[in-house]
Amino acid sequence: MRLPIVLKLPDDVKNLREPSVQELADSFLERRWIDAGPNGLAGKRIEFPGLQGTITDVLVRVEMLDGRSWTTIVHPSQPWVEITAAQTRLEVMGTFIVQGIRHILFGADHMLFVLGLLLIVKDRWMLLKTITAFTVAHSITLAIATLGYAEAPVLPLNAAIALSILFLGPEIVRSWRGETSFTIRHPWVVAFAFGLLHGFGFASALTSAGLPKAELPVALLSFNVGVEIGQLSFVALILSLERAFRILEVHWPRWAEALPGYTVGSLGAFWTVQRLAIMFGGAR
Repeated sequence: MRLPIVLKLPDDVKNLREPSVQELADSFLERRWIDAGPNGLAGKRIEFPGLQGTITDVLVRVEMLDGRSWTTIVHPSQPWVEITAAQTRLEVMGTFIVQGIRHILFGADHMLFVLGLLLIVKDRWMLLKTITAFTVAHSITLAIATLGYAEAPVLPLNAAIALSILFLGPEIVRSWRGETSFTIRHPWVVAFAFGLLHGFGFASALTSAGLPKAELPVALLSFNVGVEIGQLSFVALILSLERAFRILEVHWPRWAEALPGYTVGSLGAFWTVQRLAIMFGGAR
């Protein structure tokens, strides 16, 4: 759906040709060639009216005639960007590291899948293998998709990611009952298989951004580092809380102990039904 976001340039900026507009699978790409006057764009503000009313982001890339370039990501909390001097490569990397952290921490489906793994795996060595397998898998497909070697249709992909969360729900209950299954015995294999799916989901944040090919490797590496920082921070938080409750000998009611597991399964079921309805509704 086209969001009500527009590009507002400074008043003294003129278009040298008509803007090029392209609607991609899950984004809206606009390119402009402009004359910013004798003083250039330095110190001037580019605004995105309407962005503050959304939960999406805008990627901005400016290429100067002297070869300098400038790349950043604009969020709804600050729907404008002020052009400064050219960025260093470290500054560009920092932009995409932050974006990777935001993507994983605000991606409820990815976080719920990781939480489901934490609820199933009790042994710390097996947990390390499982999280590592998930990381390696989504790093592989993130790289493959971002570099253009493969792609996954957005709607079926979202439904499959939801299904991966739903899949963990019954496995969590089995582990509580002391039962066993392939997932409980070999959680790292399941984490790797579903991690390949989640990697395509991560890639959607970069593949539609309109980045030049020369910047893709830096953006890919930085974004993946951000994703890993966010993921490991979440895992560390959950394990720290678990340890704190155990040391403090906190005793939860039975329903409270079961709540995280049933939340994973219930939300997985809801998202699966919702996304399948969207997918088949859009196919008609």
